Amino acid sequence: MRGAVRLGLVVLAVLIALAALLLGALPAAAQREPVLVPAVSQSRIEVRQGFTGARLLLYGAVIGPGGAARAGDYDIVVVLKGPTEPVRIREKARIAGIWMNAGSSDFRSAPAFFAVASSRPVREIVDERTAAIYELGTDFIQLSPSGLIDPEEQARFAHGLVELRRRQGLYQENPRGVTIREKVLYQARIDLPSNVTTGRYTAETFAIARGRVLASATARIEVVKTGFEGQVVAAAQRWSFFYGLGAIALSLGMGWLAGRLFARV
Repeated sequence: MRGAVRLGLVVLAVLIALAALLLGALPAAAQREPVLVPAVSQSRIEVRQGFTGARLLLYGAVIGPGGAARAGDYDIVVVLKGPTEPVRIREKARIAGIWMNAGSSDFRSAPAFFAVASSRPVREIVDERTAAIYELGTDFIQLSPSGLIDPEEQARFAHGLVELRRRQGLYQENPRGVTIREKVLYQARIDLPSNVTTGRYTAETFAIARGRVLASATARIEVVKTGFEGQVVAAAQRWSFFYGLGAIALSLGMGWLAGRLFARV
């Protein structure tokens, strides 16, 4: 982990120097906006048996107009999102003394993981409209509901989904999770829980000043299963038909064996 961070810092220093040279070569009219140079401590996270989670370090630099030495007062917001997936949320109600499914709502593209870290509370940095455009918080996740449902009911189900995943550690917010040094270097730490979904993650960093998003940059992270579990997943995806037949045969075989054993008792 430390070796990866040191290597990342070296790469980051080189990128900062190159970006500063490029900015210095630009005409004055083109140097009005900052440039973000992002990096991550791990671009690939391997999920093995006994995986207990991982801590990601997302860091980088904000190079202001004219070079890093002239970087201004920017707020930084980092948004880490996991792969999207369709989700159905069910609501339970007590009917005749029995808890039963009373209603449901479908969402086409809910992120499996969503975390936001910022240098200040997001509501102090931007207005709600800007936060909704860039999804700068769990209250602003674009869940893409499907089907016809009353807007109030839809909002209630969306709130229920967010709260459920917050309790699972899959949706997170840290309003003081980004530290900025010398108005140039920033870093944020985000914890991935043990129940994290595998797939491609995107870490998007925003530089914000006076309520406006002035620059953004994206880094990508792969969360993959390795070891025996990873081989099983790969086989299931590559040879899904034969994997299904094998699963059926295994179930039948186990059932037959259990029947034979209990018949002898």
